[in-house]
This record gives sequence, structure tokens and C-alpha cells, in this order.
Amino acid sequence: MKTYIMADPVRYPRMTTSELRETFLVEGLHKPGEINLVYVDLDRTIIGMATPTAEAIALPNDTDLRAEYFLERRELGVLNIGGAGTVKVGDSTYDLDTLDVIYVGRGNAEVSFSSANPEWPAIFYLLSYPAHAAYPTTLVKKADAQSLSIGAPETINSRTITKYIHAGSVKTCQLVMGVTELHTGSAWNTMPPHTHMRRSEVYLYFDLDPSARALHMMGPATETRHLFIADKEVAISPGWSMHAGVGTRSYRFCWGMGGENQDYDDMDRIAIEDLK
Repeated sequence: MKTYIMADPVRYPRMTTSELRETFLVEGLHKPGEINLVYVDLDRTIIGMATPTAEAIALPNDTDLRAEYFLERRELGVLNIGGAGTVKVGDSTYDLDTLDVIYVGRGNAEVSFSSANPEWPAIFYLLSYPAHAAYPTTLVKKADAQSLSIGAPETINSRTITKYIHAGSVKTCQLVMGVTELHTGSAWNTMPPHTHMRRSEVYLYFDLDPSARALHMMGPATETRHLFIADKEVAISPGWSMHAGVGTRSYRFCWGMGGENQDYDDMDRIAIEDLK
């Protein structure tokens, strides 16, 4: 399990493109028949992807966790971005269609992932944070999640935000998770941008054509940088960094957060005219 060590805002302005990508971009998670995980020192985040084909894949317990099992001291959010699949937690099974989410609480020693059809496998995106308490495993179907439409065509940021794991719905220790889908003709996922020092955020860009890229904007308002991101790649966003993206073609992205609070609207907004 590779470990990512975050740069601070002092080192960040001097970083080259390759250094920015090595620090803030997670590549290579999606590999059929495998589960791949990375560890980020920022809020002790674990990011991963499981793509079971003919056989189920168990959630591993990396020795770096110094735990009896993966969820001994952690909670986990799982988003299915592929075909139909099943998540097994202990003796219970949960069927996830495309864009369904399951929350798995602390204390579940056995978790595994399988696909209904190996020819069109499920692709389970995983996001995990430390947990101080145990809350029930909860399946959230896309049709049951809270959705709202924001933005406008004239600012090309008309989009639907679907909140799956958030305060007032699924009880968690710190995990917040949802999906944003751009409306036809819109391209910006978050504009104007914002920061939130009380939480770090992780962006998974998906449903992006192989020939297309998402341009992920980051950094303080007066010292911006960017990452070009391909399908199923992840951007890590520290609390001091803005996070906004625009695609060369249509796409979706999953936003996930962990930190001090679970208030979705806890944002320090940045005016577009202040961007440099």
C-alpha cells in the first residue's frame, strides 16, 4: 500500500508538474481482478478500487495499518461505478447497482466484493477514514439518495449533486460522500471554487472518455496549479487548497471528505476575480 505524504502550502509553489502529480494524483487503482489501495497521511485517508471479475475479492489488511483487520479502527464508503455487484459484510450481502453506495462501519472483520457478471464487472471505489465509534452498515440506493440541482447554463456549471453519506442521512464518524453529474452543455464541477480547512477532500473522476481529460484546479487562490486527470484517477485536496474541475468531455466525479466536521456547506468561498 503506497503512502502519499502531502506537501504544505510553502513547498507547493516550488513543485514541478511531475512532483505535483506524484503528490496529489492517484493513478493505477483500476485493474480488473484486483483490489488496490493507497494511504494518505492527510487525515489518514485510504483510497482504493476493487474490480472483481470471476472471483470475489476480500478487503485486505495491510501490515502498515497495525490492526487485526482493515476495519478494526476504520469506517469505509463504497461507490459502485461499474456493473452490478455485491458487497458481503460478515454474513450479510448487499447488492449494488451502478451508482449505489454502501457505508461499512467500524468493527466488521470480513468484507468482500464480487461482480454479478464478470464480462461487465462491478468497479467498487473505496474511501476510508479512522473511526472512533461503530455505526451500522447502510446501503444507499441511488434512487433514495438526496439530490439537488445547482449552477446555471450561462456559467457552464449546471449540475446535480447527489449526497449519499452525509450528516442527517447515514450516521458516520467523519466520512462524507457523494456524486456530482454535469448537465448537458456544462463543464465545471465546482465554480466558483472554495476551500475548507476543517476537512480534506478526495475527488474521483469517472465516466470520462479515454481520449478526454479533466482539468483539476488546485492551490490557494493566488497561487493556482492544475492536474490533467484521466478516467478513474483521483485528486487529493488538502484543506488549504481550492478544488474545481472542468472536463474536455462529459464526466462524473465522486467527492469524499473526512476531517473535523460533516457539514457539507462548511466552505470558505473564493471569488472568481480573486483567482491568480
